[in-house]
Amino acid sequence: MKKLLPLFLTLMIVLTSCIKVSSNQPAEETPYFVTSTLPPTRSLVSLPSSTATDLPTTSTPTLAVTAPPNCKVVAVLLEDVTIPDGTKVEAGASFVKTWKFKNTGTCPWTGYALAFASGDRMGAPDSAPVPQTLAGKEVNVSVNLIAPSQDGDYTGNFELHDEKGKVVLIGLEKTFWVKIKVGAGGIGSTPVSGSTPVTGGSTPVSATSTSTTSSGSCQYSENAAYINELLSLINAERTKAGVPALSLNPQLSVAAQGHSVDMACNNFLSHSGSNGSTIGQRITAAGYSPSYYVEIIAIGTPQDALAQWNDDALHRNAMLDPKATEIGIGYAYSANSDYGGYITVDLASP
Repeated sequence: MKKLLPLFLTLMIVLTSCIKVSSNQPAEETPYFVTSTLPPTRSLVSLPSSTATDLPTTSTPTLAVTAPPNCKVVAVLLEDVTIPDGTKVEAGASFVKTWKFKNTGTCPWTGYALAFASGDRMGAPDSAPVPQTLAGKEVNVSVNLIAPSQDGDYTGNFELHDEKGKVVLIGLEKTFWVKIKVGAGGIGSTPVSGSTPVTGGSTPVSATSTSTTSSGSCQYSENAAYINELLSLINAERTKAGVPALSLNPQLSVAAQGHSVDMACNNFLSHSGSNGSTIGQRITAAGYSPSYYVEIIAIGTPQDALAQWNDDALHRNAMLDPKATEIGIGYAYSANSDYGGYITVDLASP
């Protein structure tokens, strides 16, 4: 059941004033709750929609889309369609990196482009066109790349530019990236001729850690690479703060994954399950007996989640809580949901 923005703000006020955690018998504490700065897609339905008119041309007619007055530009990166972070690629091999974005604003994306920003270029062009994307729609954007000739870790950073060349924020970030490990036994492919990127739903050239699963009538995707990446990001933050790293617990992971699937398939963002389940009930149902626990949730990619939690003291404190020793992480993506990817992190101690 979709929550409205006023309810989000009310919940945040309640949470700020009353957060209780038991270090002995785990009573149900008021959960930490993450609210997104990105408005739910379906709330945009009542806003002015784009209008299309045919313009005269000397060649093939094209469709011009007019932006509504005072429209907003908002973008979110939903998932890595191909080459998740850390994918091993053969030295000198050509590969296609594809990202899936969603236009969650009210302005149509016309004349937008993907642009190389910094890091390891890996044969990337200076820019590549993004297919026209109307408000509320998703789009795959790809670029042909070539792995460096030397083994090692490589990162290429890219930006999304509007028709005037201005950087469009991706959630809270200015850049998105491709990260690979070059080495023997990695992905190899037939070299791609030319440097024209593949756009608009290209076919992945390699298998990824993303798997599609069914839950009733819901089709959703899991991403093992996102789980590993988020675990590394959280433990890196804890190490910097002088807090012991967390170990991944399979029972907590079952509870977290189940809640992420529930949110993705039933299109809501809350610590309360669609069946009314609480954090403690989900953890104990998975076979874990906690003396302490806390849950944080987010939307988007692992980098989006970390940015959301670091931007709020309650969530950052939960992520760095020294009372927690183990962690479970869940991720589920549903194309039919408002936010695409849903992340659940359960931190606890036995």
